[in-house]
Amino acid sequence: MSVKEKAPPPVKKPKAKYFSEQFEDEEVRLVFRKHPIVMRKGVLLASFGVLIGPLYTLILTYINKEDPPTIAFFFLSFLLSIGLGMILLFPWWVRWYFSVYIMTNQRFIQQTRSLLQVNVVDIGLEQVQMINYQISGLEQTMLRFGTIVVQTYVGDLVIHDVHHPSRIQQQMVHILRELGIHPTQRPGTDEESNIIES
Repeated sequence: MSVKEKAPPPVKKPKAKYFSEQFEDEEVRLVFRKHPIVMRKGVLLASFGVLIGPLYTLILTYINKEDPPTIAFFFLSFLLSIGLGMILLFPWWVRWYFSVYIMTNQRFIQQTRSLLQVNVVDIGLEQVQMINYQISGLEQTMLRFGTIVVQTYVGDLVIHDVHHPSRIQQQMVHILRELGIHPTQRPGTDEESNIIES
């Protein structure tokens, strides 16, 4: 008679974590960023950086007409100015790319990061009272970005420059309803509420 050996129980793989502060029993439902328009100042600054090499070559051409710079000098200065433009754009890109808004089945998290600063706002979903959005002006209408206001018992979390705010607001409300959390309008008060802007 042979004794059948029991197979070892299957090893459960740990759930993949989407962010470092995620709890073991937490499920990510929605992740979004601001509109890339928030990098517009960085793009403008980088554009001036890219122009430095060609402008320098142009100035040398007019100053020294007998021995103007070569084409190789022009392309080298242009490549260096592209590198300068990328360096000037990098902090703006980091601020945009690493600033995310995460909605899980337990909380809403705002992570805003830059090269030298990290800010995290963590709001339990049961504290959310209302989620509203606003699109105002020609620029926001044409480029489809706006402001989302998450009203809580603690205060308002105002998120500016959100790409497709109506769609994001609908997804957030849908997630809350799926979880059995029904945001209600808070009663009117004469007190000023705390506002957290991003």
